[in-house]
Amino acid sequence: MHIVLVEPEIPANTGNIARTCAVTGARLHLVGKLGFSTEDKYLKRAGLDYWHLLDITYYDNFAQLLERYPSARLHLATTKGGRWYTDVPYGPDDFLVFGKETQGLPRELLEAYSEQCIRIPMLPGVRSLNLSNAVAIVLYEALHQQGFVGFV
Repeated sequence: MHIVLVEPEIPANTGNIARTCAVTGARLHLVGKLGFSTEDKYLKRAGLDYWHLLDITYYDNFAQLLERYPSARLHLATTKGGRWYTDVPYGPDDFLVFGKETQGLPRELLEAYSEQCIRIPMLPGVRSLNLSNAVAIVLYEALHQQGFVGFV
């Protein structure tokens, strides 16, 4: 599995997501301008001692990611998604794409991939879940659908 964070802003969230990627074997892709330094102490602290287990790649923009993975099967998580994340079949090489904490994914991406947009159900009137929680929820559903192959 691949986790893609587009312009993440909060180091502790990215650190928590990095830890989730390390314990699940998911690859982490950081796209665009980060809202923090990768040397940030909160980023390192949230990831604890899992950084050496992490497969992480940085991209200047989303086009670079698509150049490297032209046949990537994308699932874009957004509060504007038309389908629940549980209604989508996931494969082992799928890309789960998440946006920045304050604004989500850019409108251009949502429009370009509108058929691949998914959402986590929430009560009305609530803005959104924490980014690291959202990543964990969707990633573990995808792994569940695949039978948690290789997990103990």
